[in-house]
Amino acid sequence: MMKIVDAHHHIWRQRDLPWLMGPMQPRIFGRYEAIRRDYPIEEFLADIEGRGIVKSVYVQANWARDRFEDEVAWVQDEGERTGWPHAIVGYCDMTVEDARPALDRLAKYSRMRGIRQQFHWHRNPLYRFASGPDLCRDANVRRNVARLADYGWSFDLQVFAPQMKGAAELARACPNVTFVLQHSGMPEDMGTEGYAAWKAELQALAREQNVVSKLSAYGTFIHRNDTGHIARILADTVGIFGASRCLFGSNFPIEKLWTDYGALLGAFQIAASSLDETARQAVFHDTASRVYKL
Repeated sequence: MMKIVDAHHHIWRQRDLPWLMGPMQPRIFGRYEAIRRDYPIEEFLADIEGRGIVKSVYVQANWARDRFEDEVAWVQDEGERTGWPHAIVGYCDMTVEDARPALDRLAKYSRMRGIRQQFHWHRNPLYRFASGPDLCRDANVRRNVARLADYGWSFDLQVFAPQMKGAAELARACPNVTFVLQHSGMPEDMGTEGYAAWKAELQALAREQNVVSKLSAYGTFIHRNDTGHIARILADTVGIFGASRCLFGSNFPIEKLWTDYGALLGAFQIAASSLDETARQAVFHDTASRVYKL
């Protein structure tokens, strides 16, 4: 069995997540009653049991912004208690004038490997997260993201296709930082014109050699685990970036809304079956190990 790194998952306590408390808030992945509860590391370990997962990377789950260090501290404690996860991508507001005081607070946690602040903006309000479409072009953002090189950290970049020109400019302005494009740039329009536009923007972004792509969350807009759908996006992403710049992530427990871990991983493995063994090894293990220093 191939050894696999899950480069994107979450664990959480409901009480810590504003979007899981109080009235239901619209989310990009639809209704989420089934995961409106604690998702502890023990459940994640049960979900991955027997699947060949050898390491994992936790990615921030949008705690209250002023509790960004509490999130990392809790996940670090869980890692020390159970051995999982092996790396953490935390949150920091990169739009402030100087993010270094906040970054310094996170630097004492040994599992820290990067920062994610979600910049995705869409004309559809249900798909919108950021305050505007051009945060990648914000001077504070560029200055603060560039400073991640001093910490040896990556930046998990979440944008839609129309934002990728700005994302490429950000990557070009921060050549010493590795950017991890979330979810292949979240192709949400699978029509002929929309998909072609996503692919063209992805090709332009991939010219920046410090950008890699995460193969994950392909069920976000269709709300199902569809092998053909996964295979199409995976093949195009790997074809554009190359396998050595692509990495698998489960996006669990979000995708638990419509599938289970074994079925999801199986769909990705089928989708990647046309790749040679070296490429599959890169996608499912080597790239994530290198990028997140596992």
